[in-house]
Amino acid sequence: MIVGTAGHIDHGKTALVRALTGVATDRLKEERERGISIELGYAYAPLADGTVLGIVDVPGHERFVRTMVAGAVGIDHALLVVAADDGVMPQTREHLAILDLLGVHHGSVALNKADRVPPERLAEVRAEIAALLADTPLAGAPVFETVATAAADPGVAALREHLEAVARERSERSTDGGFRLAVDRVFTLAGQGTAVTGTVFAGRVRVGDSLQHSASGQTVRVRSIHAQNQPADEGRAGQRCALVLAGIDRETIQRGDWIAAPATLQRCERLDARIRLLPDAPALAHWAPVHVHVGTSHHVAHLVPLDAQPPAASASARVQLVFETPVWALPGDRLILRNAQASRTIGGGRIVDVWAPERRRRSAERLAWLDALEAAQAEATPAAVTRLLALAPAGLARSRLLLLLGQPLPALPDAVTLALAGDDALCLATSVWQRWRERVLAVLADFHARSPDEPGLNAARLRRMVQPGADDGAQAWWPALLDALLADGALARQGAWLHLPGHAVNLSADEEALAQRLRPALAAGGADPPWVRDLAAACAAPEAQVRSVLRKLARRGELQQVVKDLFYPEAAIARLLVQLDELAAAAPRGEVGAAAFRDASGLGRKRAIQVLEHFDRAGYTRRVRDARVRRDRPDAAKDTDPGAMGDAGR
Repeated sequence: MIVGTAGHIDHGKTALVRALTGVATDRLKEERERGISIELGYAYAPLADGTVLGIVDVPGHERFVRTMVAGAVGIDHALLVVAADDGVMPQTREHLAILDLLGVHHGSVALNKADRVPPERLAEVRAEIAALLADTPLAGAPVFETVATAAADPGVAALREHLEAVARERSERSTDGGFRLAVDRVFTLAGQGTAVTGTVFAGRVRVGDSLQHSASGQTVRVRSIHAQNQPADEGRAGQRCALVLAGIDRETIQRGDWIAAPATLQRCERLDARIRLLPDAPALAHWAPVHVHVGTSHHVAHLVPLDAQPPAASASARVQLVFETPVWALPGDRLILRNAQASRTIGGGRIVDVWAPERRRRSAERLAWLDALEAAQAEATPAAVTRLLALAPAGLARSRLLLLLGQPLPALPDAVTLALAGDDALCLATSVWQRWRERVLAVLADFHARSPDEPGLNAARLRRMVQPGADDGAQAWWPALLDALLADGALARQGAWLHLPGHAVNLSADEEALAQRLRPALAAGGADPPWVRDLAAACAAPEAQVRSVLRKLARRGELQQVVKDLFYPEAAIARLLVQLDELAAAAPRGEVGAAAFRDASGLGRKRAIQVLEHFDRAGYTRRVRDARVRRDRPDAAKDTDPGAMGDAGR
């Protein structure tokens, strides 16, 4: 269990931590000289059952509330410290409000410096504390009268016993999800390397694991782990951990960064959140500047109300936060809002969606999505998740759905799951799947009716016809949709062409007879097949008729047209691609020049360049300066549009 102190400056938080654990958490010379905490301090107390109680000591000065928030993030139990002589003070109230906004709903109270006041004052301060906590989740929290500076104070002993009992009864946090550690301190260990400390928000990590640094994107390897101040082979959610990292310099990391599994690092410049303003918070107009604390990081953002009414004091509201610098966060993360001057806390809340749109953020469709998302995050029932999927017209990848919900997915009987690259899958509501299926088949049926001699549509053109004006970057779901339609027999594919089952480009008897004579002549040409005029002369057929038959064979996927009146059999294209791949494998950076391809293929320079330019148009390669590199997908040509090939496609 992790305990976090809270309370006004000079109320004895650090002294109380030392009395509880024997550890002096003031590390800095300035802290010791001034007698106040400036930075976060850490102490640990081993318990009888072998577990370790971790305590985060936070500064109480109003100037260091930013540091206090970084320390309070991720704690399980709050230790509110109130000095008996001062009573409840401004930072007592502000720290308590921050704890509530961060979702810390378990705690204890230390009525410290109890030896400095008479019993009547103790009773008075107890009443102040009860009134302060009455309308908060800490209402009824036990109060311990302590003298942190006494050698063997019974109040400190009772508080320690209480914290140990709470730690023993507390269940461990779930380790589901990817690992995330919010960095609150970074330093160098002599002879070992860069070390970071922080609270583990989710998941688990083991020695040897590879993780990623949020700000730089660098991959790091975990050399060693200290969990709750003890050497360990793994760190888990709910623990304070120190990780020694290989592969990164100390100067690259700072407080506010994350060390995490790559899939959990979501960079955003806008996020939608549900916030609650404190009773004394000022009105927040559109585009109001605010300071935002997420995890251990601090950012400046502008606030955009999403509801009809702007956020009001003591009320809950939905807002979009538009950041000046990127932030790494996930749905479910808590945030704290401070005013434009960063002089007071005005509210806080919970992140709903980190994939917030820049436009139409207050449209009816967007607000309906947020309603459904909040309902599914509150309780991920099959019905709630299906309602959410019904509002996602392109479906949701399972990986994103898990991040949106922050919890395991239930069985979804009213959803369709399609395989994606890697271990991911696309989830669509059954109604959405059926709508897309009907649309795809209707578009193809209409195309076949209008162009019966065409073999079909390639994937890219079909996508544009099914969803005109769609953003290509948002269509990762399209191949999965087509694969599913092909698998269940609703679609058929011939080469690059998609068509309805039973549809084919048919040749007349005369055309088929001519094709039988053309095929051997083309195959015999190898990497240098004859032109249309030569084929016409050899077969004693009109050029127009030969050209028409060759184009039909190309539509059927038997040939590829490299330039006007020059057709290559698929087998010849395949052999040339193998030669290109062999050259790319042996070349620096995989770049193949025209001269190298010319020599390997035995073609002349002009023909070699024609073939390479066809490869570019067909999607097999892309040009880099005067060279070509193979595209990542071997079947990239399946998604290209022959209509974009200029004269070569005619």
